[in-house]
Amino acid sequence: MTRKFLVNGLSQSPNNDWQQKHEHSIPSRILQEKMVKPTNHKSFSTYEILCQVQPNIHPSGIFYGDNPLGHAFSLLLFHLILVYTVTRIARFILKPLKQPNIVSQIIGGVIVGPSFLGRSKWYHRNIKPEAAQFLMSNLGVMGFMFFVFIYGVKMDPSLLRKSGKMHISIALISITIPTIVVFIIGLCFRKMMDKELGSVSSIGVLSGYLGITAFHVLYHILKELNLLNSDVGRFALATALISDTFGILSILIFEASKQGETKTENALWYLISIVVIFTVLLGCFRPVMIWINHKTPEGQQVDQSLVIALLLGVFVMAFITDMFGIAIVNGPLWLGLAIPDGPGLGATLVQKSETIMNEFLMPFSFILIGQHTDIFALASFDWKNLKPLFLMVLTGYLLKFFVTWVASMYWRMPFRDGLTFSLIMSLRGQIEYILFVHLMDKKILNVPEFTMLVIVTTALTATFTPLVAILYDPTRPYILNQRRNLQHNPPSEELRIILCILNTENTNGLIHLLDVTNPTSDNPIAVSSLRLFDLAGRATPLLIDHTKQEAPHIYKWTPTINALRSYQQIKQECMKIQFFTGVAPKQSMFQTICELSLEQEASLIILPFINRGFYYHGVRRTLNSQVLDNAPCSIAILVDKGLLESSLPTTGNSMRHSTHQFALLFLGGADAREALVYADRMVANEEVSLMVIRFLSHNNVGDNEMEKKLDDGIVTSFWVKNERNQRVAYKEVVVKNGEETIGAIQDMNDGGFDLLIVGRKQGINPNILTGLSEWSESDELGLIGDYVSSQDFNGSASVLVVQQQVLRG
Repeated sequence: MTRKFLVNGLSQSPNNDWQQKHEHSIPSRILQEKMVKPTNHKSFSTYEILCQVQPNIHPSGIFYGDNPLGHAFSLLLFHLILVYTVTRIARFILKPLKQPNIVSQIIGGVIVGPSFLGRSKWYHRNIKPEAAQFLMSNLGVMGFMFFVFIYGVKMDPSLLRKSGKMHISIALISITIPTIVVFIIGLCFRKMMDKELGSVSSIGVLSGYLGITAFHVLYHILKELNLLNSDVGRFALATALISDTFGILSILIFEASKQGETKTENALWYLISIVVIFTVLLGCFRPVMIWINHKTPEGQQVDQSLVIALLLGVFVMAFITDMFGIAIVNGPLWLGLAIPDGPGLGATLVQKSETIMNEFLMPFSFILIGQHTDIFALASFDWKNLKPLFLMVLTGYLLKFFVTWVASMYWRMPFRDGLTFSLIMSLRGQIEYILFVHLMDKKILNVPEFTMLVIVTTALTATFTPLVAILYDPTRPYILNQRRNLQHNPPSEELRIILCILNTENTNGLIHLLDVTNPTSDNPIAVSSLRLFDLAGRATPLLIDHTKQEAPHIYKWTPTINALRSYQQIKQECMKIQFFTGVAPKQSMFQTICELSLEQEASLIILPFINRGFYYHGVRRTLNSQVLDNAPCSIAILVDKGLLESSLPTTGNSMRHSTHQFALLFLGGADAREALVYADRMVANEEVSLMVIRFLSHNNVGDNEMEKKLDDGIVTSFWVKNERNQRVAYKEVVVKNGEETIGAIQDMNDGGFDLLIVGRKQGINPNILTGLSEWSESDELGLIGDYVSSQDFNGSASVLVVQQQVLRG
């Protein structure tokens, strides 16, 4: 049946040979018609349209003989379950191969598309996917909208002002050279391309995409690899932020040029609409959002109605930009960028919407990609028509990698770091797939070309990501062969300490510990006080030196800083305190601590004991355990039970004093020796009394001869120094096993001690701990430290667990 209509255009271009060759059998309830469109030259183009009877959305039920998979809503749910299951299976298989999640998601989308299940006649006859195609496609677009919105919220555009010459030069070079070379190649092969793909604007946007690295893509993959807070990870994110700025500009230029192909004034109105939108967002909307963020009390979430309004604003911005002919995802992205990142408004939005976006909307986005991906159409397509696009893509990807590598070498980046950085900057993901779908929507790409771009892009990411994981070890810089510990810290030099503050609750205990560390004019202390915040509602980690810049309002910790400054004023020249703020994911927060300890050449890191962990690769970890495994210096973990009272800062220069009773449990080994040196420094304070209890194995069974000699030497040195000190007591206890060790500790526990000091575990004779490992709950405190910190130990003394620096070089 043929009908004539005066129309401006339809969704399919005429004479689509590859589609005719690969048309599936059309179900009987779909009527195939032809539409004839007259052109300007009074000729006619024939378009195929499909008219389908729309069944009820919900099935009557299988007991009535109704197929639920022939109805839109049931089919929608089925595809969500199917793609989610396939993606999880693919993730389970590929995760040991260091593959990022995006690869599994693309595989899931492609499998339910025409490349696999979609080619099955049985699948079409029984499942009828076309019934829900419209719904799934629109949900896929919504998934992309919320994806760019959430990561717009997480981005911090202000970091662009802080970019150094190195970031800017590498970003510009790695964008410019690939873009220009690919653009020239596109112009040379222009005659071999389709009309739409061969236009200057289309070649320009493809060339730009090949030179640009998307910030959102790197954030996802670096987070999976736990490299967000690494040196190379932070550098890559800062460079990608500059690259993304050029990416947004290139898309706007492309859209304006496409508008101008019809009428020049269309491009002018397009640009005016962009200026109006930006003016409203930056001039009105963002100041209001900043004001709301500042007014929200610390630790509280913003009002629920505001969150709902902003999420609805995503749809409003998408509608407005789509109405003006701007790419639909640009509106949500700009809205997200106008919302302040970090704790408060940004973190609440992310928390409320990220799970729904990732788990329920994004699967439809990958179904949308899979529906456009047809491997069989690609295989039968004429290579002559694909060759120009393939050469552009291959040249662009290779040039991006090598140019970035050369630029990093020019700036004398270490070879391995430069190679890793170049691989990271070449990664591709969600933003590129969004662009491909957009180009399909604009009729610039056909299905074979889209399929080739998806395959090449996915293969590149699947190849480069494992190489990044293999080449780069973020803990490598912390491997030292130089001793940085208390035992080898020269007496005449200041003791440099990193004081880690995780929350305000443990501040008093840490200040008390600093005081009993006994800073004097002869033995001064330099403290780098680091307040750590979880990376919530933003994508980029921060390490802020308060002497160089002020911390953002959302990361203020003024009361704690004031307390430390008051204590510093009392100690005057005996102590210097420098303040830092670190913002990082929980999984990589230890890198901030280790990096600062390297920078400050610290000999000791002091951590509060907080038994709240997280799961990384299925293994429960804590911040303290990660620091213990990687720190470039010694560590002391304080279990504060509130009884470690010391000289507290008060008004003026007056101090309130109390006598402290400390006990050192010396079980031997490097950690015990480090603990003894720390205790020796404390007992120089006249307000501190110390009892040292050394545990020896019966008949020296299980002793390491070298460790025993080192223990004897440092204990003898300590006793010679303090033999006449009435505030120091020393005793030795001989034990045969862990039970006797615990018994001896209980015997000396009379409830009079304020602090128990113990080495963690290095070099301890295993015989004196026999049978204790079964009862240990926290490995980071060691067996004895865990016991004396537990409720099973009848005592209220605080506990300090010490680990000496582990030389790894």
